Amino acid sequence: MTKRSGGGAIRVAVATASAVRRAGLERIVRSHVDLHLAGSFGAVASLVSFARSNELDVIVIDSDSIRDLLPVPTPDAAIVLLTEVSDARSISRLLRRGVRAILSRESDPDDVISAIYAAYEGLVLLSTPAAETLAAIYGDQPLEVEDEFSEEITSRETEVLRMLAEGLVNKDIAVRLGISEHTVKFHISSILDKLGASTRTEAVTLGIRRGLIPI
Repeated sequence: MTKRSGGGAIRVAVATASAVRRAGLERIVRSHVDLHLAGSFGAVASLVSFARSNELDVIVIDSDSIRDLLPVPTPDAAIVLLTEVSDARSISRLLRRGVRAILSRESDPDDVISAIYAAYEGLVLLSTPAAETLAAIYGDQPLEVEDEFSEEITSRETEVLRMLAEGLVNKDIAVRLGISEHTVKFHISSILDKLGASTRTEAVTLGIRRGLIPI
């Protein structure tokens, strides 16, 4: 997805057959000044048509129809799905088609907002059931040695890690990188997971040991 230059609100469109659920999604998007509701539709087909002639950053689809979920409306927009589809094959197909977030249809507003920010930043966010479904299928496959996982730390995560070493808090990191605090939290969570750290201090220590933080 191509990021817009110059900042501005994240352009979001929502689609769901339920008028009640659609109104709920509209309220969630409108409740955040960083988000702009660019369109609201009762059918995914209508959203697809709209997306062809309008620039969108994130699309939120609420549906349990796999036929609605598999098509990617536009390559330039990240997709957040609210669905109860939970079989591993469908989840894998959705992720391969570019879907960035899969949440339960009963997710609370904060989770939906977090998913929108994560998808916009190119991160992947899965609900616990979706993650557990994939883990049950792939979890028993042999893993490589731990040292090989250190290369999974991305350049952006390395930037965040080095700022943690400087003692910066989330708000300061967000300002310096020009991203949201939600995104900073996702990066830090990913860093802790990849380094096997339980605290920021431990992550910094491990980062120094692995040469990720210059001393």
